Amino acid sequence: MEENKSINIQELIELARGFRLDVLTMTSRYSAHLSSCLSAVEIMTALYFGGILRYRADDPKWPNRDRFILSKGHAAPIFYTVLAHAGYFDIARLAHFREIGDELHGHPIQDTLPGVEFTSGSLGQGLSFGIGHVLARFQNGQDYWTYVLMGDGECEAGQVWEAAMSAAHLKVNQLVAIVDHNKYQQTGPISREMSLAPFVDKWKSFGWHTEECNGHDIAEILAVNERVRRVKDQPVVLIAHTVKGKGISFVEADYSFHGRGLSPEQASKAREEILCHSVN
Repeated sequence: MEENKSINIQELIELARGFRLDVLTMTSRYSAHLSSCLSAVEIMTALYFGGILRYRADDPKWPNRDRFILSKGHAAPIFYTVLAHAGYFDIARLAHFREIGDELHGHPIQDTLPGVEFTSGSLGQGLSFGIGHVLARFQNGQDYWTYVLMGDGECEAGQVWEAAMSAAHLKVNQLVAIVDHNKYQQTGPISREMSLAPFVDKWKSFGWHTEECNGHDIAEILAVNERVRRVKDQPVVLIAHTVKGKGISFVEADYSFHGRGLSPEQASKAREEILCHSVN
């Protein structure tokens, strides 16, 4: 949205519920990364509908738009859902997710859809791309913010830490990296596969202003964003503590749903849970 409007948190919570239902429908038809989408729903809702990102859906290349980079590209269904509801393209197109001949690919591809700034699929590259947007802003004398949504599993990649080191060295500002810290990757818990601990201290040691929040509490996400927008002299990382598969109890309990779809019976049960329960 181009200008901040009065924010109703309850309306945003209900909007997020609808996004979960859309993602469930998309991923049930063609198997995709349901659980990785569900952990990021409130983050994406806050960014696009909570007055954080400045954008014009009818002018996707508006030079002064804030940039959003989806580094965890396997969460494409929630990204497409949010873009559609924000007005970038017709909501009816969501029904064509992963169909041959349509641009709603399993991972976003830059410039195939309005609002998609970055081709993601190979994890660990989005932060570097986001830094490039900041350096371009320096060069062009523009004034926008860049947000990069990352997964915690991809933070095992060396390129993430090269980018983190570069951002501080180059005195990059108006950059916010958000880590969807759901504690799991495809093959199991982060703590077992490749521990990131001490995660917060690592970012601080690389020269980043570091914040933490409950990634499913929209009000808290918005409040933290207000604080970080006052940080002017260094890059910011927001570590959002989330639950993989949030909103569907049996998906939350089983990390193996990372890359597999639900049966029709499971999808029906999941829909009932989303409709009847609040994530907060």
